[in-house]
Order: sequence, then structure tokens, then C-alpha cells
Amino acid sequence: MAWRLKTIGSQLLAFCALLGLIAVADAQDIEPRAYSNAPIGVNFLVAGYAYTQGALSFDPALSLTDADLRTNNAVIGYARVLNLGGKSGIFDLTLPYTFLSGEAIYEGEPVERQVDGMSNPAFRLSWNFYGAPAMGLGEFRTWQQDLVIGASLRVSAPWSQYDSSRLVNIGTNRWSFKPELGISKTLGQWTVEGQLAATIYTENDDFFGGNTRKQDPIYSAQAHTIYGFKSGKWASFDLTWFGGGRTTFNGVDKQDLQQNWRLGATFAVPVNRKNSVKFYASSGVSDRTGNSYDLIGIVWQYRWGGGL
Repeated sequence: MAWRLKTIGSQLLAFCALLGLIAVADAQDIEPRAYSNAPIGVNFLVAGYAYTQGALSFDPALSLTDADLRTNNAVIGYARVLNLGGKSGIFDLTLPYTFLSGEAIYEGEPVERQVDGMSNPAFRLSWNFYGAPAMGLGEFRTWQQDLVIGASLRVSAPWSQYDSSRLVNIGTNRWSFKPELGISKTLGQWTVEGQLAATIYTENDDFFGGNTRKQDPIYSAQAHTIYGFKSGKWASFDLTWFGGGRTTFNGVDKQDLQQNWRLGATFAVPVNRKNSVKFYASSGVSDRTGNSYDLIGIVWQYRWGGGL
């Protein structure tokens, strides 16, 4: 039973992958096991830290070159497993805080920035509509995953630090909406997953001195190969692609179409009955617009409710 409880906890550790960067680069997320099943009524409290260095831009509409931006990101989050029409689902929210410093070139001119503040909070509802029935803890102990198909919608709100007189900000002064479709197939101790998504942005009508900036959707795809250990630990090799996002500045189209690839790895460790830790890292391996960066992070998770 103790082993099974650790396995339950490790499955829901997935929702907080890259929590520290949800508001930073939501189109570039690498998130294994986002559509795993879990017992109804379980709650999760999450605290995480992530460090990035490179050409990370909080607003993917910015065309920065020679960027060396460093961020330290702290985040707290909450999630709850739900019964949605007899199928399992998850509601989660995240509240990030970021310290940013660095330099870059924008349209031939050097820019520098050192600032801290709230990043965009994010809310998400996920629904496993095939292959993941809503179950209590007793039923879940004997359930074995086969094929799970799910969908989610993440909303990122512009309730964050933003100064329209500065080019580089932590906030983006616009909403974003990310619908996603995910599939997960278990083969013994291995699981293979894929996700397709589009991130849709509202316009920023106060960009750098009152200008209006619009951005086309950024489309993304993820693939994960996961190995689950009998102890409840699991490890994942991750790949993501994203492209699109051409911008319009005061009605004029910009030549800034994005097309990037990232590689990552994740390792999750159940500590005890109610606590888990996850380590993750990723790096850009190919980019069209110079917005590649390196990331390393850690997440602690506490769970309760649902009979645990």
C-alpha cells in the first residue's frame, strides 16, 4: 500500500512541470504526465524554483538579439483532482514571482534591465475524457492505465509587473489562452505521450510607449518517453517544438516568425506518503529567432485529501 501511495503522488507531480515559467514561456512548456489519472478529491500544494539563462523573453513578441537574460523564479501553486462527468480532471492555479536581470540588443540598440515582481498567474482545467474514469482511492489502487486522451485550457492573466516605458518586463500586459490535446499510452513500465496546443494572445495596446502590438498564435507539440520505477520514481526524456507567433506593430507586419526546438529531462521522487520532489532541466537546440535559453528547476509537492 505504501508503494501504491507513492505512485499516486508521483503521477500528479506532472501538473507542476515548469510552474516557475508558466507566465514566462507558456508556448515552450515541457510537461510530461500532464494527463495521468489520479484519485478524486486529492489536493496538491506546490512550491518551486527555476533558474534560466539565455535569450528568454517574457513576451514572445519581442525580437531581441544577443540576449543574456537571467531569471530566478519562485512559484506557489494549488491543484485538485475533480470528477467531470464520470471522467477525471484537474483544476490548478499558479502564482509566480520573478527576479530578472540582463542585457540584449533591440533593433540595433543595447537594452539593460534589472527588475522583480509578480509574473502572470495562470489557471488551468484539464479533462481526461477517454480512458481515465473518475475513481476514489480504493478503486484507483487496482486500476491500470492503458490509453488516456485528454484536453485542457490554460488561461494566463496580465496581473503582473509591467512598465510600458521599458522594453523588457516580467509581465506582458495581455491575456493568453492555451487549448491543448494530449494522449498517453502505457506499455508495461514505459509510457509514451504526445501533446498538441495553440497559445492565443490578446493585443498589447500599451507596448513600449503606447504602441499597439498583436501576435499570431504560437503552435506547439510535445513528445515524452517515460519510465516508471516500481518504487514510484519516474524519469522522462522530453522534446518540444513551437512555431508561429508572427507579430504586427501598429498595423505593420514584422518578419519574426518563430520556429524552435527544445530538449529536456525530468526526474520525480516520492519522498513519503504526502510529499514528492521533482527535478527538471531543458535547453534550446534549434531556434529561428534567437530566443533559446537554458532552464533548471526543482518542485516540492504536498498532497492531502481523497482518502490519502
